[in-house]
Amino acid sequence: MTPAARCSAAIEVLADVTERRRPAADALKDWGLAHRFAGSGDRAAIASLVYDALRRRASAAWIMGADSPRAVLIGSLRLQQGLAAPTIAGLFSGERFAPAPLTETERERVEAGSLAGAPPEIAGDAPDWVLPSLRAILGDELLPELRALGRRAPLDIRINSLKRSRADALASLGHLSAAPTPHAPQGLRIPIGADGRGPALHVEPEFLEGWYEIQDEGSQIASLLAGAGPGETVVDLCAGGGGKTLALAAEMGNRGRLVATDGDPRRLAPIHERLRRAGAEAEVRTPRTGRARADVLEDLDGTVDRVVVDAPCTGTGTWRRNPDAKWRLRPGSLATRLSEQAAVLDRAGRLVRPGGRITYITCSILPEENDGAIAGLLGRSGGAFAVVPSRSVVDRLLPGLADFLRFTEHGLQMSPALTGTDGFYVATLERS
Repeated sequence: MTPAARCSAAIEVLADVTERRRPAADALKDWGLAHRFAGSGDRAAIASLVYDALRRRASAAWIMGADSPRAVLIGSLRLQQGLAAPTIAGLFSGERFAPAPLTETERERVEAGSLAGAPPEIAGDAPDWVLPSLRAILGDELLPELRALGRRAPLDIRINSLKRSRADALASLGHLSAAPTPHAPQGLRIPIGADGRGPALHVEPEFLEGWYEIQDEGSQIASLLAGAGPGETVVDLCAGGGGKTLALAAEMGNRGRLVATDGDPRRLAPIHERLRRAGAEAEVRTPRTGRARADVLEDLDGTVDRVVVDAPCTGTGTWRRNPDAKWRLRPGSLATRLSEQAAVLDRAGRLVRPGGRITYITCSILPEENDGAIAGLLGRSGGAFAVVPSRSVVDRLLPGLADFLRFTEHGLQMSPALTGTDGFYVATLERS
């Protein structure tokens, strides 16, 4: 496919995303199935165009004076890729498979459009209703952080210390041009191309042999801040596909008892193969479905040293990777997540022994889901829990990281602009 034809395809996918309010990944998959002539390179290039347009949807519409899929794509080519008006006009030529030629108004907008005077929700490409909450945590750094959330995310991997040291892996992965991550001691960062694509890491022999897992550095840091160690009983309460379970097993050196579960048994499906590949030991407890759902963790109540709660959340901290999610986010979604967070924190509270700890993690930058959730548990528990100062946790486990974090009332916040990671929140509670 020509670059112009890829633009036509991207407009088609963006229209599907907008009209049906569906995830971009689903729309892209359906487009690919309906256009089997498109090769893998074409599909990847179209996906990059679509995701870049979604990253800059509000600002692109602002400079173009219209919010149609065509206008948003044109504006994103100008803002995200920095293409000049003649280059964009060359793509929008009206020739075979190319989008219709630029109108005079579109050409003027591309040449003279500016974000000067645009409000923060436009300049930062974010839903306006979340700005008061984000301003409360980000303050004067609101706009820089929003812009950082609009950039492409890096490609990070975590070296599996059960099989290799980072130094050994780095020497063996030279063909990937990997470099150590700035903060996570087992992390490596893989360069991505101008189109946002990285190498197909999941087919590399080293991946198949369990040397590494694909995991954002922020997620790696959050797992380390749980402080899990050999000989402990640890429960990963919202294990999902097992990314943090694998990291916890490596930190424990497969010595101790690690239990992984999740409220949705479907999310646990990949964990068994991932544990096998990594050589990691964990007991997976799958919830039963049906009307009489038994509590699969009841026998552990009051005995667990550490409970890791990677809570269900809005995912506002992952907008770099999932830019379409921010435009689907609604206040009702936040209310649902707050209820789910309260439920998993209360369950964690029953599991942990006196003197044991809960590590609460979200990939959100909304304070309602973070400090707000912790405050809720403190209020409901009647003094049974106390917050462990996050700076002391960081200084003990990852010295030097504190300068790249925002410390909040009850926890810490990572962010793209400050930490260079997704927007993870971590808080630690201890049972009295």
